[in-house]
Amino acid sequence: MVMAEAAVKLDGKSKHTFLDDIKDILPDGNLSLCLTCGLCSSGCPATGLENMDPRKFLRMLVLGMDEEVLKSDWPWMCTMCQRCVYVCPMKIDIPQLIYNVRAARPRDERPKGIRGSCDMAVASETASAMGTSVEDFKFVVEDVLAEYRESQPEFAEMEAPIDKEGAEFFINQNSREPMTEPDEMVPLWKILHLAGVDWTYGSTGWAGENYCLFLADNENWEHIVRKQIEKPMALGCKTFLNTE
Repeated sequence: MVMAEAAVKLDGKSKHTFLDDIKDILPDGNLSLCLTCGLCSSGCPATGLENMDPRKFLRMLVLGMDEEVLKSDWPWMCTMCQRCVYVCPMKIDIPQLIYNVRAARPRDERPKGIRGSCDMAVASETASAMGTSVEDFKFVVEDVLAEYRESQPEFAEMEAPIDKEGAEFFINQNSREPMTEPDEMVPLWKILHLAGVDWTYGSTGWAGENYCLFLADNENWEHIVRKQIEKPMALGCKTFLNTE
């Protein structure tokens, strides 16, 4: 069964800018090599949303339809999972194109939710997109740990250390779980306990996600990454384990 696509209309007036940029950013990603085979669209979670898919997105860029692409909300629905790259016979890096399309939109016109989460993480010591403080994170971890130690005797010796120096693994956490779904942290603790893993959280920089990446905000993306890695380096942890 062939998926029907809406016709792409050209008015002859569009002027492109992305193709020139792409040649500098992706010298090996020649878009003219696209076979229009549709493999990129076949496994894309965003295919069909906003009447768009990766193949159509790519063809619009090739045809110089920058204005139409910039107006579309579809690039913000891409998860940047890179399935399209893995299946593309020509290895065209569509997620990189998505990133540059996002970056081309004025920051205050980018999705409010992603922008707010990025800004909150930047302002927080913990890098939490929910703005969770160091004190609140410590309280929640200690409270939940005490509850499970008491209610499940087989895990009476389970630990959820914070700022343990020299731990083998530094583990981070999704921002929402400590504040909205604290019980969701426990299964990982149990696995680490049963496996005898030497691990720790950090009191700062423990949030695992980076919304600034999805916002295409390079400066704050780097800021968050540096904040996330400062604590494990200071503690002397050997392995950074990103649970996200």
